[in-house]
Amino acid sequence: MLNQELIARVWHRPATWFRGVLDLPNDSVHKTLIVALAVSLVCSVVVTSTVVLLKPLQQSDVSREKKRNILEVIGMLEDDKNMDVLFHGIETKLVDLASGDYVQVENIDPNSYDPIKATAIPELSSPVPPERDVANIGSREKYAAVYVVKRDDTMDYLILPVRGLGMYSTLHGLLALEADANTIFGFSVYQHAETPGLGGKVDDPKWRALWKGKAIYDESDALRIQVIKGSVDVYKPDAKYEVDGLTGATNTSRGVNNILRYWLGDDGYGPYLKKLRSARG
Repeated sequence: MLNQELIARVWHRPATWFRGVLDLPNDSVHKTLIVALAVSLVCSVVVTSTVVLLKPLQQSDVSREKKRNILEVIGMLEDDKNMDVLFHGIETKLVDLASGDYVQVENIDPNSYDPIKATAIPELSSPVPPERDVANIGSREKYAAVYVVKRDDTMDYLILPVRGLGMYSTLHGLLALEADANTIFGFSVYQHAETPGLGGKVDDPKWRALWKGKAIYDESDALRIQVIKGSVDVYKPDAKYEVDGLTGATNTSRGVNNILRYWLGDDGYGPYLKKLRSARG
């Protein structure tokens, strides 16, 4: 009985105060402010709750899209099959870009690691000096997540995330290499905002198909791969290092070249790829 009386008293005070607010004239400044505050609080609670509830779904969508892009660049995407099953043989590893070694970093799960977010964290990234920032990325993560496709415990393909400025937007792509860490198996730009029909051709399947079989480095380990102006002369010795330019999209083509120069050079995956090639003899 005492508990019921206590509850009644506690409830009586806010209820009385609320009725008092409602009894105020509609043109009362106090009533307007109180109602506005109440509405703001309710909206804040609704928005916060929605974000919390939807976050797992958003993370799941991001993970699925990432897997889809990876499977597509190596030709393993099959719409009628479970994506997680198809992804089973692909291992995500962290690479220290400075040393080129695989690493395990405390509190970093390679499968959920986001290199873009890492560029905003000082201890996980470093600014790129302007004179070396050919890809215009501003800041570079210390660790990169790479994807190793294995067959019988040996590497079959290697997939490297790359990014950099095109004409109007940042191009986000994936470069798939064969086991020799030098021959391109596939290249895709899965996110961009280039001009449709011009720079937007970076995601054209016909242009993407031109990359297969191209070599990145020559016998002296010099970086040779490039998008040229016009079409490749297949009879030239350098043809294996060249890809047709995008017609009417010189700046986007230049952007792709700059991305490759940076990420396949000494500041990007260069040290890592060199160690892989050396290990193969």
